[in-house]
Amino acid sequence: MNDLFMSLGIEGWKPAVSMLVLPPLPLLLLLLLGVVLMPRRRRWGTAFIGAGTLGLWALSTPVVGAALKQALLQPPPVLHEADLRRLSQARGAAIVVLGAGRRLRSLDYGAPDVSMLTLERLRYGLWLSHRTGLPVAYSGGIAHASPAGESEAEIAVRVAERDFGQRLRWTEAQSRDTNENARRTVPLLAAAGIHHVVLVTHDFHQQRALAAFARAAARERVALTLTAAPLGVTRPGDGELGDYLPSGEGLRMTTIVLHEWLGRLAGA
Repeated sequence: MNDLFMSLGIEGWKPAVSMLVLPPLPLLLLLLLGVVLMPRRRRWGTAFIGAGTLGLWALSTPVVGAALKQALLQPPPVLHEADLRRLSQARGAAIVVLGAGRRLRSLDYGAPDVSMLTLERLRYGLWLSHRTGLPVAYSGGIAHASPAGESEAEIAVRVAERDFGQRLRWTEAQSRDTNENARRTVPLLAAAGIHHVVLVTHDFHQQRALAAFARAAARERVALTLTAAPLGVTRPGDGELGDYLPSGEGLRMTTIVLHEWLGRLAGA
């Protein structure tokens, strides 16, 4: 599906399509349809309103978001101390941080800044570099349908040096999505003699990112070892009352999970 969008030259439509198929818009439309049907089709109207209300409640709860993440995305485990020791002895290895957006209007810094998700990934990648001694690459350009300006990679270079006092060894600033992250980064690192990638991204994004890098390595005929370095991994909830109540964070999590799942189905 992703290749079809590219071949038709409508890859810029992907953000709009996501808004249409991901919550809360479909559920709100279901509620609206129920309200419209109530005067003449009371039974159908009640059914649509009930389904929309229950769906919105369920998808806004942390417990449903956590369950969907485990069932649909199956995120890999976090790296432990033994993993870090092993990576510190690896040869031909590098850490690759995948971008997750930027803020062009950052009034506080007076210059474009990385998004919160990007900052979390960059910070973890630099921390891993400090612990293992491995060099860091950053991959991220300007996402589909985003305004022109500094790329994520250009901003990340500045943030890494200004806020963490560390330099990025390689940057890739042309990619617009996960597939392009992989397609552009794999040959860049292969030319530098890198054959082992420690992939830094959030747990919900890891499986899609790993699959993209495996495809890119096969396409370039590169023997590439991939190590998942997920962040944001959480333990299953303890069944507290708040886990079953709707919240903005709960809706955000289910939306992210469904976005990632649909992206994998579409080959993105």
